[in-house]
Amino acid sequence: MHHVFLRLLRGGIQIEGSPVPYLCRAVRNVALNQRRNRARETSLEEDGHDVNVAGGWLESPVGLHEAGIAIQTALRTLPREQQREVIVLRVWGQLSFKETAEAVGVTVNTAASRYRYGLAKLRTQLAPLSEGTR
Repeated sequence: MHHVFLRLLRGGIQIEGSPVPYLCRAVRNVALNQRRNRARETSLEEDGHDVNVAGGWLESPVGLHEAGIAIQTALRTLPREQQREVIVLRVWGQLSFKETAEAVGVTVNTAASRYRYGLAKLRTQLAPLSEGTR
């Protein structure tokens, strides 16, 4: 993130509207670039899973640790740049569809579709979990 803020401090960047979508997109792009560079050096996976997700980035409410793990596992199966990213920005980032679309570089309708399809996949994968709590 410091690369993004250094670039902003140097000036020459004009942000129209809310800065949140710009910042999300800028941080995303820097992270993707660094990931691509590191991919040449080392593996970014542990036991076939993303290091970030396997490390536990979703904070679960007290007593729902297993549900949090199930959600992280289900999110990991979604296509990263198609659905997972949109869901994370909408749910955890609390961005609007317009802001989410700007952050990932797609139209608002595309962001909404990716969100809808991703949630449908998550519901299917998490259905056994919810049936066990009834």
